[in-house]
Amino acid sequence: MSATTTTPAALRVAVLVGSTREGRFAPVVTEWIKGHIDQRDDMTVDVVDLAETPLPTVLPDFGQAPPAATQEALALVSPRLAQADAFAFLTPEYNHSFPAALKNAIDWHNTQWHAKPIGFVSYGGISGGLRAVEQLRLVMAELNATTIRNTVSLHNVWGLFDEDRAMRDPQSDAAAKSMLDQLTWWAHALRDARNARPYAA
Repeated sequence: MSATTTTPAALRVAVLVGSTREGRFAPVVTEWIKGHIDQRDDMTVDVVDLAETPLPTVLPDFGQAPPAATQEALALVSPRLAQADAFAFLTPEYNHSFPAALKNAIDWHNTQWHAKPIGFVSYGGISGGLRAVEQLRLVMAELNATTIRNTVSLHNVWGLFDEDRAMRDPQSDAAAKSMLDQLTWWAHALRDARNARPYAA
């Protein structure tokens, strides 16, 4: 009698777009990394753009439910984060850190991050957003998430794409594949672990 094998369900990856600045370059980078995920048969992608789904900046008192309007705004984001098996945070660097809108979205949530892996796609000038990623690692460790080692860092990002918004740099494409490969490994491992036993914070 031959053993049967089952193919694991595709991983649900939420790409969280952290920039809300007018004239932002984020849509170009988002389209590029989404294209990499779309090419894979082991992942599906949901782009959560904080410019399109803004969250309030006033949090309720501890233990208190947010007002109705706030709950409506959260309903456009929170369930999508909860359903994700893994995340790709897409962030520029503002003043040696990451955007306030991204921190606000992180702070509105807690269990949605637990025991899930996070990969980073950062971009900017000479630093490529690396200092934003360094600080995000500290924040997400506090929220029981696993940040993976391999990152995508787009230095001097404005020169990396042509007029059709196609990536010119093959090394950046290679970095994206490496990051997604590592994200896949961790997402499968942590999803299996969560299914075997509930995560206890």
